[in-house]
Amino acid sequence: MEETLRTLIALAFTGLLVMLRLEADRFGAAEYAEADRYGEPARAGRRLAWYVLGLGLCIAVWVINPDRTGVLYLRFGDRGPAILLGFLYGAAGIALAVALARFRYLSWRPPAIESYPVAVLGSIGTALVDEMTFRGAVLGVLVLTGLEPGTAVVIQALVYALATRLGAPGRNPYMLVLAVLIGLLSGWATLLTGGIGAAFLGHAVGRVATFVATGHVGQPAAHEGHAQGLDGRRR
Repeated sequence: MEETLRTLIALAFTGLLVMLRLEADRFGAAEYAEADRYGEPARAGRRLAWYVLGLGLCIAVWVINPDRTGVLYLRFGDRGPAILLGFLYGAAGIALAVALARFRYLSWRPPAIESYPVAVLGSIGTALVDEMTFRGAVLGVLVLTGLEPGTAVVIQALVYALATRLGAPGRNPYMLVLAVLIGLLSGWATLLTGGIGAAFLGHAVGRVATFVATGHVGQPAAHEGHAQGLDGRRR
């Protein structure tokens, strides 16, 4: 009874994490850390608040349900396979980032040195919040209900892609496809290793690689009409 109650409370916090992910655009965090849809730079305090809330809720989920009986995937997983698969996943992320720089931007676009600390920490923080929320808890709940694992991976990947709001009008469709791929690969890695360690390593490396290769953390292009309207008001 106590374990069930702890799991239910952890799920309530997971729901808050999903809602927080939906509001990443408003906070100027995750993919939206450089500028909002109108081209305005993200405010540091508001962005920091998103990460503090996200990591705080993740810690709460972990403390309330430490996964001692295997409920949910809130654990690192089998250490050896998780580390190996995480590096392979990260290598795929690096290759994808290089391809993005080469074929979409036609050149390598390294960011300014002073932008590295905040962007790298933000990328790692985003990966941790995402993996604990969607692969640790959401995927774990779906499998716990008796859903076939492959189906559970697909469902959580779609939920993750929707939570990023990258399918909204005016967003770059490439980023939506990338979010679905992250969800699928991370879910698959979690099932194979029994925890989120491999998914977190690969996701974090891929996000950092995208920043290094393209000079941004994945901010979709602003909607043309919004940008023109903002320019008109500024004039």
